Amino acid sequence: MTLKSLMLGTALTMLGVTAASAETWNIAVTDVQGLERLQAEWGPFKAALDAATGHTFEFFPVSSRSAAAEALRGETVDFVVTGPAEYIIINKLTNAVPLIGFGRPDYRCAIVVRADAGIDSMDDLKGKKVAFGDIGSTSNMLCPMQLMADYGVDPVTEIDKVHTAINIAHEALKAGDVAAIGVNEGSWINGARNKDTTVPLGFFKVLARSGDLPNDMLLVGAHVPAEIQALVRDSIIEKKDEIVEAIITHENNQKYVGMDLVTIEDASYNRVRAMYTTAGYPQFDTFLGE
Repeated sequence: MTLKSLMLGTALTMLGVTAASAETWNIAVTDVQGLERLQAEWGPFKAALDAATGHTFEFFPVSSRSAAAEALRGETVDFVVTGPAEYIIINKLTNAVPLIGFGRPDYRCAIVVRADAGIDSMDDLKGKKVAFGDIGSTSNMLCPMQLMADYGVDPVTEIDKVHTAINIAHEALKAGDVAAIGVNEGSWINGARNKDTTVPLGFFKVLARSGDLPNDMLLVGAHVPAEIQALVRDSIIEKKDEIVEAIITHENNQKYVGMDLVTIEDASYNRVRAMYTTAGYPQFDTFLGE
C-alpha cells in the first residue's frame, strides 16, 4: 500500500467516524407553542446551533411548562430554552441543569407607583392593592414580591395582591385603582409607559428596583451524556456572535438584543428559589398558573 493510499484510507475512516458521531437532539422552548411558531421564531437559532456543533437539533413543540418537564423526564426532549422561574421547577422535577445563560441587559424588576400618590416607602403600601404580572413570572411576580420583602413588607399577608397583564396594570395604576404595580422594569418602560401619551413620563415613579436577575437559559436533560453537554456548551460560546444574531432575528426575541451568552451553574438560581419561598411557594414542584 502506498503512502498516498494509506493517507486517503485514514482520512475516509476519520470522516466516517465524524459522520457516525453526529447525532440528532430534540429541543423545546417553553413559552412558544406550536411547530410553526417555533420554526418562525427560533428556526435561525436551530440552524446556527446545527452549524456550530455539527449535530442536528429538531424542534419538539410543548403545550406547557409541565409538558416540557414531562418530555425531559421521559427523555423525549434533550434541551430546553426557558426562564429562571421555570428552571427551578424543571430542575426539581427532572434534575436538568443550566448549560448556557442568555445574559439579557437591564433584566430587572421594579415596584412602580404614581408620583402624586404620597407613597414614599414600601411601608406605605401595607394594606393597599398591588398588581403583579402573570402568576409564576420571574420578573413580573416573583422578583417584585421579593423586592417588597427586602424592604420589610410581606407580599403574602400585608398587601392586597392581584395578577393581570402589564398593560392593564399600568392603566389601573394610572386610574388609581391600584397603589402600585410590580413589573419587569425594562418591558414596562419600553412598552406601556413610553407608549402612553395621556400623561407625562414623570407621572410615575419607581419606588424600588432590583439588581439584574438570573438569566434565561438553554438547559440540558440529565440523560444527555456529559461529553455532548460539554460540546454544545463550548460550541455555543465559541460561536456566540453568530448564535446571538440568529436568536434576535425574529421580532418576538427583541428582549435579547444586546445579550451575551455565558456559562452558568445551578447555584446562580438560588435567588429565584428564595423568591418562590417569599411568595409562599417553597416546594418548587408546581408550575404556578397551570
